[in-house]
Amino acid sequence: MVSHKRVFVRRSRATTRRDGVKNAWACHNSCPQSVSHPPRSPEGFATTGDLSHLLGYARISTADQSAALQLDALAAAGCYRTFVDVASGSLDDRPELAKVLDQLRPGDTLVVWRLDRLGRSLRHLIDTVGALSERGVGFKSLQESIDTTTAGGKLVFHVFGALAEFERDLLRERTMAGLAAARARGRKGGRPSVMTAEKITMARQLYDSRLYTVEAIAQSLNVSRASIYRHLGHTQT
Repeated sequence: MVSHKRVFVRRSRATTRRDGVKNAWACHNSCPQSVSHPPRSPEGFATTGDLSHLLGYARISTADQSAALQLDALAAAGCYRTFVDVASGSLDDRPELAKVLDQLRPGDTLVVWRLDRLGRSLRHLIDTVGALSERGVGFKSLQESIDTTTAGGKLVFHVFGALAEFERDLLRERTMAGLAAARARGRKGGRPSVMTAEKITMARQLYDSRLYTVEAIAQSLNVSRASIYRHLGHTQT
C-alpha cells in the first residue's frame, strides 16, 4: 500500500511540472509583451524615442542677478540641458548661446523662459528662429506660450516677421524723408568736411607757391592727401 502511494505522488509531481511548462509556454505566446521605456542618455535624462531633446537657454544681465527662476521653469518644461549666459542682451558675443545653437540637431527644440532672453531685437529674434527652422529645429517660449513645432506657433512668428518688415520699411521711409527735407534746406548728409573755407584757401596758396609738396601741405593742415587733391581739383598721382 505504501509503495502505491509513493508512485502516485511521484506521478502527480511530474504531471504538475509538465502542466506548468505548458502553461508558461502558452502565456509566452498569448500574453502581450512589456512596454519598452524611452532610452536614457549617459547623464541619466530620459529622451524621446527618436533621440530628440529639449535644450534650454537662460540669460541674466549681471552676475548679481539669479537665473534660478528661469532654470526652474526650463527644468519643469523637461529640458535635457540648459545653457546660461551672463551678458547684456544687446551684446553679440554670447558664448553659451553659441554653444546651444551649435549642439542643436534636427528634431531638437530650443526652449527659453521669455522671448527677450534670446533676441537682442525683434529682427534678431525672427532671424534666429528662422535659422533654427531651416535646420529642422523647433523653438518654444514658456511665458508667451509660443511653440513653432505647432501650426499656431508658426503663424505667430509669421506675424512677427511681417511686423518686423513693416517696422524696417517705415524706418527707411522716415530716414529718406528726413534726408530730402535736409537737402531742401541746403544741408548735406554725412560727416562734416575736415576742409573748412580757411583751410582750402591756405592749401591753394601753398600749392600755387610751388614751394611745398602736397604731403607737406596735408601735414600742416592736419588732413589727408586725398582731401587736398579733392578740394584743389587735382588728380592724385
